[in-house]
Amino acid sequence: MPIAYHRLARTPANRWWRTLLGTLFIVVAGSALAIGLYAVATAAAAIAGRPNDADGFPSLGAHAELALTFLSIAAFLPVIQLAARWIQRRPPGTLSSVDGHIRWPWLVICLGLSTAAVTVLLGVSTLLPGDDGSASDLVGWESFLVSAAVLVHVVPLQAAAEEYFTRGWLLQAVGAYCRRPWLPIAVQAVVFAALHGWGTPWGFADLVVFGSVAGWLTVRTGGLEASIALHVVNNLLGGLVSAAFGDLSVDETAADLPWQLALVDTGVLIAYAWLVVKVFDRRDRQDRTGNRSVEARPVEASMKSIGGAMRASTSAE
Repeated sequence: MPIAYHRLARTPANRWWRTLLGTLFIVVAGSALAIGLYAVATAAAAIAGRPNDADGFPSLGAHAELALTFLSIAAFLPVIQLAARWIQRRPPGTLSSVDGHIRWPWLVICLGLSTAAVTVLLGVSTLLPGDDGSASDLVGWESFLVSAAVLVHVVPLQAAAEEYFTRGWLLQAVGAYCRRPWLPIAVQAVVFAALHGWGTPWGFADLVVFGSVAGWLTVRTGGLEASIALHVVNNLLGGLVSAAFGDLSVDETAADLPWQLALVDTGVLIAYAWLVVKVFDRRDRQDRTGNRSVEARPVEASMKSIGGAMRASTSAE
């Protein structure tokens, strides 16, 4: 029987303590890597004689600080993979999809769909009341292109790390004990919102909606591609717009959204989810003649091999 995405952590090696230990490992090791990145950058800035930033520490400059902010989150990505391999004793690829790896053609399609969705959101946001940028506020091309180069390299890693932790690790950790996906989706959505801090009630609610839609799409399509694509494009286009006006800070997040934009965003998220499912089901019908979960067979084979190896080890003991 095909294995649903949210149940992929339920292997023969699954134990409740492995999930707790793995989560602790992710938090501690990921934080250590992030702090290490900042320590190296601060030391390099001090050696180079760079001026202090607003917090009183030597800084390599605004673009370096921007990169460090995103890379400190991206540092959790390899740690999550190692937690699955070392502690949960399962293939790290099962965090990616029911195929056991990222389905790159599908990811590319989702990037196109998410670009359309986020473009609509940004376009509508310019019509809403709020602070207006003017042409005189635009930075020069040189500064913008440097900022764009930094964002293009670090945003995908940062967004992927958040997706692998929430829609991947957490959703599957809870899903290992739930036949239906609704509780795992809800848990990871609330954690996702909480990790972004508290800004406005509408902003927090919008993050919960984002996490819920992304979690549902992950389960529905059997992988992280749709949620990664949406997260990457949302952060990248938003960052590029801010960089065009010289704003390289990340002090404001989606948690600070006003209610007008939160409502628009909810509509865009629902439309994106509908479009993704329509395209996914159409591709699925073209790619198969049997039942829908033919994609799950590689993972099923992996799970059976893990179970066989464990049984053989137990017999040898």
